[in-house]
Amino acid sequence: MRGCVQAFASVSDFPVQSIATLALVPGVSWSDHLAFWRYGYKAFMITDTAFYRYPFYHTAQDTPDKLNYVPFAEMANGLFLMLSQLANALR
Repeated sequence: MRGCVQAFASVSDFPVQSIATLALVPGVSWSDHLAFWRYGYKAFMITDTAFYRYPFYHTAQDTPDKLNYVPFAEMANGLFLMLSQLANALR
């Protein structure tokens, strides 16, 4: 995880924080990565902690007009560049 965070920070100005914690922390095991853990694959969650700060998360009011697309695109580009950097390091 540290390598991913360092790679992301090296290719993007988008703010990034990380934590490695136990699955018993509320929200940590609520995402798709839990299925990977169950089968022994390493996986981590990338989140903006929406369920803690966004009252419309996964409700009928969670509509596209409420999304902030510019930061979303910056984050997605940073993830692409991070993954590209990590993949190139494996060659």
